[in-house]
Amino acid sequence: MTEVDISPITENADPVAALREAAALRRRLEGQEEVLVHRARVAGTTWTQIAEALGVSKQAVHKKYGGRRLFGRTEA
Repeated sequence: MTEVDISPITENADPVAALREAAALRRRLEGQEEVLVHRARVAGTTWTQIAEALGVSKQAVHKKYGGRRLFGRTEA
């Protein structure tokens, strides 16, 4: 895995500004993770394989991304 330099955030002298930057980064990463999970499911990847890649349980990943939510639909 490629190392990502987050030192501009962690070494920011202003802790409040650093927290804002960390929160913004987290939102970006969560959005990208959802896109990648969607791509993986479309490609036929199982929930178990996705869970292993994310380091969580199958139940956790299915609860977060499973069902209609993953494809942009809400439960009826």
